[in-house]
Amino acid sequence: MTSASRPPLRVGMIGYAFMGVAHSQAWRTAPRFFDLPLRPELTVLGGRDAAGVAAAADRLGWADTETDWRRLIERDDVDLVDICTPGDSHAEIAIAALRAGKHVLCEKPLANSVAEAEAMAAAAAEAAASGVRAMVGFTYRRVPAVALAARLVAEGRIGQVRHVRAQYLQDWIADPAAPMSWRLEKDKAGSGALGDIGAHIVDLTQFLTGETLTGVSAVLETFVRKRPLPASTGALGGVGGEGMGEVTVDDAAVFLGRFSGGALATFEATRFALGRKNAIRIEVNGSAGSLAFDFEDMNVLHFFDGSEPAETAGFRRIVVTEPEHPYVSAWWPAGHGLGYEHGFTHQVVDLVTALAAGEQPTPSFADGLAVQRVLDAVERSAADRSTWTPIEGAH
Repeated sequence: MTSASRPPLRVGMIGYAFMGVAHSQAWRTAPRFFDLPLRPELTVLGGRDAAGVAAAADRLGWADTETDWRRLIERDDVDLVDICTPGDSHAEIAIAALRAGKHVLCEKPLANSVAEAEAMAAAAAEAAASGVRAMVGFTYRRVPAVALAARLVAEGRIGQVRHVRAQYLQDWIADPAAPMSWRLEKDKAGSGALGDIGAHIVDLTQFLTGETLTGVSAVLETFVRKRPLPASTGALGGVGGEGMGEVTVDDAAVFLGRFSGGALATFEATRFALGRKNAIRIEVNGSAGSLAFDFEDMNVLHFFDGSEPAETAGFRRIVVTEPEHPYVSAWWPAGHGLGYEHGFTHQVVDLVTALAAGEQPTPSFADGLAVQRVLDAVERSAADRSTWTPIEGAH
């Protein structure tokens, strides 16, 4: 069967900034490299500014536009709604789309609160009874080295998990003169470094270990509490944005955790680590071996096999570019590395494959809710200065 003869999956995407660009590239690219059971079509792009969304649609390859997300959801030519908006709108859009019978892909974190995430997970569970599916976009699961690490843990290659160390380090707002953005406003973003990047390492560690966090002890800090408002050019050419805005989220989060299997964990998420641009560092130590990964060297996984004799034992550097490695066979010859964008493409591949098979794609909204509960426990622990905060629903 040729690609053109396969059933279409007509996508409506809402939001066209950073994540919208990444998702657009993935929807365009996935069917050109992977043998997909459905044919994604970039049907309609949604955004509030008519001129802006029209320009983005032309640049990114979308056939049509809407300036009201409700109209996009109502369209008969949309099968799946891809949500790439700030967190404050995730719940309303996702729930409406699911009730309209549309599949949903929603960017992380799932919501801005546990209550919103619970409502989204409930709507997804209800929709699933009718074959409508929902997935949250934790794309770092789809990095081949991370997927290989999860496979090795599941196969028992490192034994019982004992320690987990996770860091997500960036420096893009370390300069106090960096302007305000929606990511620094709690009512729009939900939280700061904690939800923006900390959510990723919470999800990654639970994915890698196959276990859940049961409790945390946390500290949050905001280093720069006021920032200059961004300059903007108005319709008449005037420049706005004078004055300072208040930062209402955390700049950094540090917390201890314990996993359901008993392993101890440390987490650090910060946007103030000068010199670190997108360093996701995960190390898992088990009773029989260890694994280590750093996204700034994303095609490499380090593996220590504790069964090897001491004379030759050491961390093995695995270049994860062989056809046997997860996702890699669809791409380049062995040794030719992949990049940031490929995780989004692999996300589309997994989502489309699950939809065609009538299966639940992962991570589900229930998985997104589990991450949201960890983020909430971290915030409560930091606010209460408590030594230990159990996570609701974890056991």
